[in-house]
Amino acid sequence: MKIIIDADACPKEALQYAIKTGRKNSIEVVTVASFNHNIESDRHITVGNASQEADLKVINITESGDIVITQDWGLAAVILAKKASAMSPFGAEYRQDKIDFMLEEREIKAKFRRGGGRTKGPAKRTQEDENKFRETLDKIIKREQSRHTEPSHASESKMPQRQ
Repeated sequence: MKIIIDADACPKEALQYAIKTGRKNSIEVVTVASFNHNIESDRHITVGNASQEADLKVINITESGDIVITQDWGLAAVILAKKASAMSPFGAEYRQDKIDFMLEEREIKAKFRRGGGRTKGPAKRTQEDENKFRETLDKIIKREQSRHTEPSHASESKMPQRQ
């Protein structure tokens, strides 16, 4: 398990908490950002400034059981398809049963903006957002750790015992 952070748009508080929590739980934390950011982490991957370059790197290094922190709903959808967890820096966990609706909503808003309409941007980060982020990250880590420590029954034989 790794925590992978799409660090281009991740608030500093969320980034710092994820790094600290990863260290505390002996989980590798990988930050990915374009070259025009100054990110301090134990394992930082710098990519170019091309469109979607950071997202593609996040996708390529994500494995089943990883936790990805991103604001990008499209990236979250791909991460969920890889059987990894995804959450926003504001504490919302992206879920497979809701992601299609979110992507559809994003497309509707983009179409509205292309037509000259204006949509409201994200609200300023609050202490409540920070608390929710911490709670959600801690919950996902516990869930993923319990999945990796459960005994495997796959190797047990399904053959009835002789009597």
